Amino acid sequence: MSGQMLLLNLLGGVALLIWATRMVRTGVLRAFGERLRGLIARATRNRVAACAAGVATAATLQSSTAAALLLTSFAERGLIALAPALAVLLGADIGSTLVVQAMSFDPRPVIPALLLAGTLAFMISENAIVKQLGRVAIGLGLMILALGLIVTASQPLRDNWLLIEVLAHLGGEPLLALAIAAILTWLVHSSVAAVLLFISLALAGVLDATLAFTLVLGANIGSGFIPLGVNLRAPSAVRRMLIGNLMFRTLGALAALPLVGHAAALLALVDPDVARQTANAHTLFNLLLAVAFLPLTGPAARLLQQVLPDPLPAPGTQPIGHLDEEALDRPNVALSAATREVMRLADTVEVMLREAILPFEQAHAARREAIKRLDAEVDRGQEEVKLYLTRLTRRPLTEEQSRQAFDLILFTTNLEHVGDIIDKTLLELAAKKHRLRVSFSEEGWSEIKRLHQLAVEQLRLAVAVFVTRDSEMARQLVEAKERVRMIEREATENHLRRLREGTLASIETSSMHLDILRDLKRVVAHLTAVAHPILESKGELRPSRLREAEIGSTGTEPRPA
Repeated sequence: MSGQMLLLNLLGGVALLIWATRMVRTGVLRAFGERLRGLIARATRNRVAACAAGVATAATLQSSTAAALLLTSFAERGLIALAPALAVLLGADIGSTLVVQAMSFDPRPVIPALLLAGTLAFMISENAIVKQLGRVAIGLGLMILALGLIVTASQPLRDNWLLIEVLAHLGGEPLLALAIAAILTWLVHSSVAAVLLFISLALAGVLDATLAFTLVLGANIGSGFIPLGVNLRAPSAVRRMLIGNLMFRTLGALAALPLVGHAAALLALVDPDVARQTANAHTLFNLLLAVAFLPLTGPAARLLQQVLPDPLPAPGTQPIGHLDEEALDRPNVALSAATREVMRLADTVEVMLREAILPFEQAHAARREAIKRLDAEVDRGQEEVKLYLTRLTRRPLTEEQSRQAFDLILFTTNLEHVGDIIDKTLLELAAKKHRLRVSFSEEGWSEIKRLHQLAVEQLRLAVAVFVTRDSEMARQLVEAKERVRMIEREATENHLRRLREGTLASIETSSMHLDILRDLKRVVAHLTAVAHPILESKGELRPSRLREAEIGSTGTEPRPA
């Protein structure tokens, strides 16, 4: 085999391994992502439980990096303290080694079964979870297949004099080997893929056990760089957590480096198979890492807080913090503070809604990104208000105070839903319009802008109703919603008429046009919800639009709808 073909086969096997690893991770996240988040959220009571949650999460996702990225959303919102987060990451390091353990045996006989079962499940089943489990099975089959390709492609390398010289030199430079393995792991963005690659090269006789163990230590360091590189601009709480994890891995690898030769001799007595030796070394290192650093997560958290404190905002740029924890003992003050925070969020959502129409007119990616950042701010604010008011409701409150707290949570939740509609659908539709290079018909665009303007006016009216609790304004808000519903239906009928007439612009933008109309109507529906408790308390809102059947079919008097 020529050198070019050998290299091509080897790189093809590595590429398939990386792709299959990500395929498995994607399938697991889509099937069980929310359950894994719930597991992490519940397991922060103590360090041992947090570590166990990390093991389970990384083993399920087949990646400590994916577990770390999952954890960043908790840290960013302040839902997990730094010490438990570090414990979760130590557990995640152990969990990812279980995947390597499973792959270090000879799983080749199950390749056809995995590929067949996975393909059938993904293509035939209508159940979303079953489809994703099919994706996972296909990914596992491809991972095993990729390992076989790497082993086969690596066989001729064992007799290559140049590679023997390079590896002999590398074996005498453990720090250099550590750095090369860390860089390679960062490049493939998966410690599992990197360690499996080293196992394959060891099986082919290219690496001896001592050098393979050294490269495994480097892979553990490189794995710590991956989530940190993705979150370099994240809040300090996220970066502290990821830097702490990298610090644990690096200190552990440097401490273990002088002991690699002794570990190779010891593990050779346990199992003569070099693949099992390398997998055992990977697991043993991460177990010892957890044992050594789990008791130190508290001091490490305090050190990281001192070394990487939260940045002080420039004068005049810091938003006013309304949610004062000390005010929770004074319910009226706390409710007033929460109301001011909700009003700030309402102003932000109004800016988002007002600006949401502009990306349809110009392909301005920066404007879309600015609106998306505002949505992230609204999401964080809604979470903070909800948690603040939840803590307040655990205290003794009057019936009026409890109702006010519930109304605040309801209104801020609807504001967050409006922000999500703008971010997840309207902005995506705007990007799609420019990507496809299509334009709305003049009449259709005029209808969209009219409905958008009504939605903005409805938001302003909803805020006024929330502040004043005026029943007459609440009635106007509900009446305006019905008007919007009629206008949306009329616009839809006009669009269908243009389709029948063969208007080219309407044909090209049909699904997009109808989606925008529907989403603007959804925005109005969320905003109108603020009026319902007010009108219900005064008996001015019917429970249903359904008209009861006439006497004779039900035996009751008809009630007007």
